[in-house]
Amino acid sequence: MKYANKKDLMNVIDKSAEELHLKIDMQCHLMTAILEQDLGGGNIKELFLPSCYPKEARLKEAVKETVDVLEESRKAFKSKRLEALRKKLTHVLIESG
Repeated sequence: MKYANKKDLMNVIDKSAEELHLKIDMQCHLMTAILEQDLGGGNIKELFLPSCYPKEARLKEAVKETVDVLEESRKAFKSKRLEALRKKLTHVLIESG
């Protein structure tokens, strides 16, 4: 069994700590917003800014682009599987807000 070296372990720890700091910063941002304003009517989703989660924002944009391409090509390719995939990705985008 191959063991990770010390440098690899330090890189994993640094990455994990960085992700925790981002989550803590977001939590502070949310708490501040809650204390400063009324968040009725589903406004809390507006607080999750894509800039705070760049990987998720890029992934969401890629899924949206995929859906757009599938939508444009649906007349050229009469595939039930592609249609099902397009619908599934559309639902995922809707659910993610």
